[in-house]
Amino acid sequence: MSTGPNPPAGALRHVLGHLLTPLLMCIGMGLAYLGAFHAPQPHDLRVDVVGSGPATRVLAQTLQDRAAGALDVRTVPDRATAAAALHRQDAYGAYIPGDHPELLVASASSDTSAMAVEKVFTQVAAGQDAPLKVTDLAPTASGDPTGQGVFFLLVAVSIGAYASVAVIGAAGAALPMRIRALLAAGTSLVVSLIGTLFAGPVFHLVDHGLAGVWALSWLYAAGILLIGVGLHTYLRRWTTLGVMVLFVMLNFTSSGGIYRPELQPGFFGSLHAFWNGAGLVEGIRSHVYFDGHALGGNVLVLALWFLAGAALVTLAGRTEARRNAAPAREGTAPESTGAKTGAKTGAKTGTKGALREGTAAGNEERAEERAEEEMEEAVAV
Repeated sequence: MSTGPNPPAGALRHVLGHLLTPLLMCIGMGLAYLGAFHAPQPHDLRVDVVGSGPATRVLAQTLQDRAAGALDVRTVPDRATAAAALHRQDAYGAYIPGDHPELLVASASSDTSAMAVEKVFTQVAAGQDAPLKVTDLAPTASGDPTGQGVFFLLVAVSIGAYASVAVIGAAGAALPMRIRALLAAGTSLVVSLIGTLFAGPVFHLVDHGLAGVWALSWLYAAGILLIGVGLHTYLRRWTTLGVMVLFVMLNFTSSGGIYRPELQPGFFGSLHAFWNGAGLVEGIRSHVYFDGHALGGNVLVLALWFLAGAALVTLAGRTEARRNAAPAREGTAPESTGAKTGAKTGAKTGTKGALREGTAAGNEERAEERAEEEMEEAVAV
């Protein structure tokens, strides 16, 4: 490669081609993060007003009308019913009117949703010239005062998983698919154990239920790794970008770790119902703070992503076997254009030298392709 002032056009195209990946990442991350987080506004945020008299119904209807779609206000007969709805995460606040008004919240469900509800009912209580008492029925662990530690645990486990995809896919490309799948399973175990250490002994994000946190983290990480390893067979140098779209851009923004769907644009709110990051975040919340309510649905989401990864790895293994079988039957190296050319030349001339030359050219070509892939993976990571 020339180092002079006028580099060859091919070298310039080579650099520009690799620059495409970070530029696409810049566009994707900007669209995803700013689109999801830049202006959170409540819509259909379920809140309850406790009571059964006419005054309670009038207050609830007034709030519903003034909110203009931001709130979904309902009435419940008593405090126990309101508390049960909060524990099921069917509601995000319950207002008890009276001379000493009280607001019930469950900040472990979402601290930002609890803050949004508190803002609304602080104004309601102020209109009655009464201070508002706020009671948190499901507070977070002492090591996670904002309730967002689970989200950052999601980030750590995700990065460990999808960055490992780049290593297994590029550096381990010569290994059989079954070995790469085993590496993915083993790596997911290590990543999940690291995440569990962060959640428990290191930062105390949760104060009990660490075994469940580990199991959910492993299922989540294994799904990412298997999907990434399987995709590498088809996407090659674009694998890390594809994995980032799936497990960073669309995943973090729809997880509910910062804002729940009721505070986000509809697109990201809809992804929350079935994306794997939401399965992990909501699964940990359910397991640790809400006595396992709706945990089965979150485990199902993670299991389906895991099964999708297992199916993709199986399909990718068969695809690679077919790719390798055809050139092997011709006595040439797999996927080697140079080797095929050399074989044809050797057959025509009846000399072994041409075959060796073609095989060497094919090996060099494959080495260059792998170097390109490793470069692209490194840039992406």
